[in-house]
Amino acid sequence: MLGINHTATSEFILIGFSAYPHLWLVFFLLFLLMYLFTLLGNLLIMATIQSERSLHTPMYLFLCALSISEIFYTFAIIPRMLIDLLSTHRSIALAACASQMFFSFTFGFTHSFLLTVMGYDRYVAICHPLRYNVLMSPHGCACLVGWSWAGGSVMGLVVTTAVFHLTFCGPNEVHHFFCHVPPLMKLACGDNVSTVALGVGLVCIMALLGCCLLILLSYASIVATIVRIPSAEGRHKAFSTCVSHLTVVVVHYGFASVIYLKPKGPQSLGGDTLMGVTYTVLTPFLSPIIFSLRNKELKNAMKKTFLGKLLPQTS
Repeated sequence: MLGINHTATSEFILIGFSAYPHLWLVFFLLFLLMYLFTLLGNLLIMATIQSERSLHTPMYLFLCALSISEIFYTFAIIPRMLIDLLSTHRSIALAACASQMFFSFTFGFTHSFLLTVMGYDRYVAICHPLRYNVLMSPHGCACLVGWSWAGGSVMGLVVTTAVFHLTFCGPNEVHHFFCHVPPLMKLACGDNVSTVALGVGLVCIMALLGCCLLILLSYASIVATIVRIPSAEGRHKAFSTCVSHLTVVVVHYGFASVIYLKPKGPQSLGGDTLMGVTYTVLTPFLSPIIFSLRNKELKNAMKKTFLGKLLPQTS
């Protein structure tokens, strides 16, 4: 599918958690609960938006698309990680490793692009409210979501194709719990390894920084507009619609910056593994919690839709 070369290495061994053999069962139970909560939280958000007509707006359409990308992103990584925590055979075929990298990068960058689109939605809603229905029409929203998914797919294809056109000569032990670029690059051999590593790193960093810059510009305009609102109640109401999105952005790009912008240097296997957990398990776990608790409209809709059915009013 991705033009993988025939190489000396036909499979890899994922040894990410080998530094903590006494904690494998604890990690399994903890990550399983967090994964199930992530799935449940995102499915709950999607079901609430679908059932509550008052939430059929662009902002919640983007949130629904964000939940879908998060479900697929975690599904590409966590089930395999959970299986490996209980298994003594942690090998993964070359094609399966390439597929995991492709889907994790595709849905990870789709998530970043959708967060950028949501920032633009808040910018239009607050800074240009009279043009909101025109700029954020159903067709326009569908195009923004479609381009986000297309952009994520292109990023996944570019990164995976570049990495798996390299030759892997061994050893075949990947110092991570999934097929991520940095540990795989250490196993590649050839004259162009450093060039590919630099190119992949620049593409990823530029994409993330581009999204982050667009979000910062959106919120700079939003803040400039909010401070000109005369009433304190109006300022609070305008800013409250941005709190949940802004919080998720800070968490998402905070962990991403630690991964992609950290200085190069000696790093322990355990340190790399625990750092990887932050953006593969912790960030997706926190996202539905933040949107559910910090978004008053969504929280009230959840109570109305689900608690109303579980706890019907009695006369």
